[in-house]
This record gives sequence, C-alpha cells and structure tokens, in this order.
Amino acid sequence: MRHPLPLAALLLATASAAHTAAAADLTVEIEIPALNVAEYHRPYVALWIERPDQSVAANLAVWYDLKKPNKEGTKWLQDLRQWWRRSGREQEMPMDAVTSATRAVGKHKLTFADGAKPLGRLPAGDYRLAVEAAREVGGREVVYLPFQWPPQKPQQLKAQGKTELGGVVVDLKP
Repeated sequence: MRHPLPLAALLLATASAAHTAAAADLTVEIEIPALNVAEYHRPYVALWIERPDQSVAANLAVWYDLKKPNKEGTKWLQDLRQWWRRSGREQEMPMDAVTSATRAVGKHKLTFADGAKPLGRLPAGDYRLAVEAAREVGGREVVYLPFQWPPQKPQQLKAQGKTELGGVVVDLKP
C-alpha cells in the first residue's frame, strides 16, 4: 500500500510553484535629482496606484521625515497634494510596509510583488502609477504612468520629471 503523504507533498509543491510562477512583479526606479539651490531639503515622496476613477488601489511608498519629534514630520505630508486628497488624509502614520525616511539625491529602486504588502492582490485591469514629490522651500511635481495589470509580458515604462523628480522607470514582469 502506498503512503499518501509523498503524493500530497508533491501536489502542494506543484501548486506552490504554479502560484509563484503566476505572481507578477512591479519594480519602480525613482530618481531624486540634484538641484542647484541655496537651501536644499530632501523631498517628501508618495508612490501609489490609481484606478481609472482616480481612487487609490494601493499605497506603495511614502517617504517623509520620520525623526522629527512629536511626529512633526507628518504635518508636511499634506504638501503631497494629490496623494493627500486621494488617500493620505485617511491614513494613520507611519503605515506598515509603506512609510520610510526621505531619500538623498540619486536613483532608488523599489520592488513590489503581487500578493505581498503593500501591493496586495491587485485585480486585473487598467491602472496608473503616480509618483509625487514635494520639497520644503521648493516645488511639487507629479508623474503618472498608465499600465495594465497583470502584465502579459515584460514591459518597461518611462517618464521624466521636470523639477522635483528625475526619471521614473517602471518594470512590469508577469
């Protein structure tokens, strides 16, 4: 008589491998440009996914000054106006798996996996990635990149900011 455990383990491993193979990834590279200004402050940045009606499907990242005493860094989050109106004012800060410290000049890469926080399980459909940056004694800028989820094939999308953001590159992998 055969033991059912090896067959069950094989089925579980096969199902797990199929799930992993079907999981999609979204990688975003955001460039914070060097600015020639008298008083430079690192920008606050919000990164989120919007549905066609502009409602927020997922908050992916919010970079702000976490070290200010008494959570004073949160009071300037409203300068990220688009994010603040669509989602930010409803959030309790810090947000698990989303918030982190501001970033220095340079390129910063973030990868999000289907089914994992903060992306979660995004239903199939049309979306746009929004990246917004605002800087004290500086400006504000938003860049949008439309995409379809889940991706059917590897795809790269690019946008170029004009002031507070440099290049934004999105890599989608099925």
